[in-house]
Amino acid sequence: MPGNFAPFEEKMRADGLGDAAVAAFSAAYGALTSGATGMIPEADLTPASGVPKLDDVTAKPVDAALLGKTVVLKLNGGLGTSMGLDYAKSLLKVKGADTFLDLTAKQIMAMRAELNTKVRFVLMNSFATSADTMAFFKENYPVLYADPDLEFVQNKVPKISRDDFTPALWPAKPSVEWCPPGHGDLYAALLGSGKLDSLLAQGCKYLFVSNSDNLGATLDTKLLSYFAASGAPFMMECCERTANDKKGGHLAVRAKDGQLVLREAAQCPDADEAAFQDVSKHRYFNTNNLWIDLEALKALMAATGGIVPLPMIKNKKTVDPKDDASTPVFQLETAMGAAIECFKGASAIVVPRTRFAPVKKCNDLLLLRSDAYACVGSVPVLAEGVPAAPQIDLDSKKYKLVQQLEARLVGGAAPSLKKCTKLTVKGDVRLSSKNVFVGACTVKNESGEPKTLPPGTYENTTVDLTAAPGLGPLKVTSLKTAPIAGQKPGTSGLRKKTAVFVDGLYLHNFVQATFDALKATGADLECQTLLVGGDGRYYNDKAINVITKIALANGVRRVWVAKDGLASTPAVSALIREGGPVWKKVFGAFILTASHNPGGPNEDFGIKYNCENGGPAPEKLTDLIYKNTTSISEIKICDGAPDVDCAKLGETVVRSRDGSCQASVEVVDGVAAHLDLLETVFDLGAIKALLDRPDFSICFDAMHGVTGPYAKSLFVEKLGQPASCLLNAVPKDDFGGHHADPNLTYAVDLTKKMGVDRLGQPVGAAAGLPAFGAASDGDGDRNMVLGTQFFVTPSDSLAVLAAHADCIPFFAAQGGIKAVARSMPTSGAVDLVAKAKNLALFETPTGWKFFGNLMELKSPFLCGEESFGTGADHVREKDGLWAALAWLSVLADANAASNTFVGVGDVVKEHWRAYGRDLYCRHDYEEVESAGAEEMMARLSGLVGSKGLADLDPDLEAVSSFAYVDPLDKSETSNQGMILEFAGGGRVVFRLSGTGSAGATVRVYVERPVAEPTEADLDLVASEALSDLADRGKSVAQLHEFVGREGPSVIT
Repeated sequence: MPGNFAPFEEKMRADGLGDAAVAAFSAAYGALTSGATGMIPEADLTPASGVPKLDDVTAKPVDAALLGKTVVLKLNGGLGTSMGLDYAKSLLKVKGADTFLDLTAKQIMAMRAELNTKVRFVLMNSFATSADTMAFFKENYPVLYADPDLEFVQNKVPKISRDDFTPALWPAKPSVEWCPPGHGDLYAALLGSGKLDSLLAQGCKYLFVSNSDNLGATLDTKLLSYFAASGAPFMMECCERTANDKKGGHLAVRAKDGQLVLREAAQCPDADEAAFQDVSKHRYFNTNNLWIDLEALKALMAATGGIVPLPMIKNKKTVDPKDDASTPVFQLETAMGAAIECFKGASAIVVPRTRFAPVKKCNDLLLLRSDAYACVGSVPVLAEGVPAAPQIDLDSKKYKLVQQLEARLVGGAAPSLKKCTKLTVKGDVRLSSKNVFVGACTVKNESGEPKTLPPGTYENTTVDLTAAPGLGPLKVTSLKTAPIAGQKPGTSGLRKKTAVFVDGLYLHNFVQATFDALKATGADLECQTLLVGGDGRYYNDKAINVITKIALANGVRRVWVAKDGLASTPAVSALIREGGPVWKKVFGAFILTASHNPGGPNEDFGIKYNCENGGPAPEKLTDLIYKNTTSISEIKICDGAPDVDCAKLGETVVRSRDGSCQASVEVVDGVAAHLDLLETVFDLGAIKALLDRPDFSICFDAMHGVTGPYAKSLFVEKLGQPASCLLNAVPKDDFGGHHADPNLTYAVDLTKKMGVDRLGQPVGAAAGLPAFGAASDGDGDRNMVLGTQFFVTPSDSLAVLAAHADCIPFFAAQGGIKAVARSMPTSGAVDLVAKAKNLALFETPTGWKFFGNLMELKSPFLCGEESFGTGADHVREKDGLWAALAWLSVLADANAASNTFVGVGDVVKEHWRAYGRDLYCRHDYEEVESAGAEEMMARLSGLVGSKGLADLDPDLEAVSSFAYVDPLDKSETSNQGMILEFAGGGRVVFRLSGTGSAGATVRVYVERPVAEPTEADLDLVASEALSDLADRGKSVAQLHEFVGREGPSVIT
């Protein structure tokens, strides 16, 4: 039927597709609507014959000039979905630690170095592979990444409704309305992207194209020389067909004009199938390794309206490939090899089978990973003594996906196939590097559970494992699941109401998604250790068992669980960095905490993952975890593994029934390693001398969180203080019904003890009050510091510690701190110290993970956040106990040569006199409606660059959105808060916080510097002095109107 292309062009233009893409699709659509079937009948062909062989031709040696005109192009648009991948297939590890792209990049780099010539390298990515691929090159091959010609992106085309030949619509999932146009899009994408003209302008003439998963397709200099000398505009590399190739496309000659053509299986009429599959008749298949004269390509496209007139291939599908009931559609594609019929004088050459080594199935992958192949110059070749590649036939149901293959390789290594001719595996069989196959071997298992082939050499034999022992407690069970919305981890992990985590497979999904992400990024799960601990809140005990059993099913063979499940967040970081011998190195940890949020069955639960450096997972990993949660379908778990008894220190070894593997689950001391580390950081002798003074006493409030046992061990057992110095030191799963957040609002037991009110102002008489008070939160990473009737803001705390850092041995022994950092909302008090002491200063987004990278650049390092977090590079987390000991070190130093006692307030006021005072406070609006909060932030975003700010407030000078570029990995983080700058240095910052489990929390940070404070300025109440500035900032933002509140939940 006649078609109307206009709606297709309109749709393509609206999505940014250019002239070349539109023209190419228009040609294919025209062929479809004209009644063309795309079929090539046998009667129209004669077999190709007399094709020269590479082994028989001669060619001159190449020189630098010829290589300088040559471009290597890899087709890199595939995701490998047929093998279970959802990322660029070329990023799959194929030999050792090398991916397809590693091997290709190394080949290009080696050739450039050997011949001292810039062989150009280009990728045709797809929209699905571009980001992952370019990130890979940026990180691993920056020289190649820096080339502006490294990539161009192939086009996409609309699917066509079979009923009326109009653009298929599927509003429920608009992305499925599009499909890739096949690798024949190479020509349109080259032209449309400008890459063709760019390469020609640079003097390039010869293009070698191949699939990125074909490791045999290297830039062969003999082929290059032969092609250049031949003068042909186009040359196809072919191999001789065997019975295994009968279903693939073949080379032929068009009978009417003698032109070489390519016929794909989809272009063969059913009646001609026998002839199509006759490998003695049609002897050659296309390897998809092509050589193209770029000048000839440009001339052809100029002569044919900007297209290469490729034959159309029509595929019948449904618009949603996962829904057979969705709209029936045509998907049109073209094959790039079919261009052989478009070039007069096109040629073909028969190459050795070694130039066609694609990885299409797990059969291919297992073979390539085995010892049957070796890498020579980053090119996989048959190992010495292997005459031909063995034939591999793995069970198509058990080994279809990469994940299935890797789960069935014990130790992650392939069996020996060097002397094997054929390996057949039927059923669920686990293989290892200790299996050596010789000749033709078959291994089968007809039972319903996995069976492991024992170590040994198997020669020309069939092994039946059906009745063999299984894995017993280490048997992996697959739980079917589906994505659960809202599992995107924030800067501090994933936090929700406890009931959400307890319900169904919510926790299971997130944990499995994390393991999937770790495996994708190359973490060594089998040979290293997983750590699990938490703050002891409700559901911790059950969650520990879920995580442990999922870990074992995902190949983890050593798990450390903190005693009683208790490990503070900084202690977890210390255990990762310091715990155990090298062979027990911790690769990462799950921390079960919602930090300072309330705990209990009706309150909050949380989980976060810390990586091998002890710090929070970087954004790259958390993004991948979240991506996995949106597509997860299966959870692996060892249901038969015993539960962990967290109350008893010691190791439990879990062994499989067949003896093929075992796992260790060890309950470890979560307290000792952290305290041992802190003992190396501080002079505990000097601190004890301070604590033992008759005019000094201490009070530490653990708020019924995880820090209680640490504080008892440190202050009572190590430093000899009475147990009465501790408040709320027994961990409780609901934190005693309180909000374990160390601030003036919630740490009421401590503020009462220290004689201050909710605003930090003195209450009552000072006599008999402790000289020093500190509190930490549920997971032990936050802190609040008080003196007698004196509250220290976190911003001032950071600045004071920076000014006095030399009194801490950890810093002094390394020549003093080299750098300080603060989160953007934190006041600029520490900036003044950094300027005076010539220290490097960094301003980061909120989230401790941003400090972690900086610690790799500068050491020793001090950092902090206004949200009661302070720390150094002894670990990669903020550390409540560290902050308390740091302050005690400052006080010990201040009192060492003083006849009168110098208290916390004295130290802070002297600091203000020396550096100036930054008045600062924070207003929190908790659990407001997210929609209103986001509308308010959008309003502020709209004011960036506005020339009408003075109309909103006469003193408002600028509005900006905070963005950050990490100096180590160059990652970019944007939209991290809105900053309102007022005359005189005043600043009001608005930020949405992700640390709650319900609704949104709007945080408003208010700051005004006092450069040369008077004695009266030293006694100002910050919240009162800043109230007018706070009101003006909120008025500009229209905060109260948007969130429906008249005032904040908390002022600190």
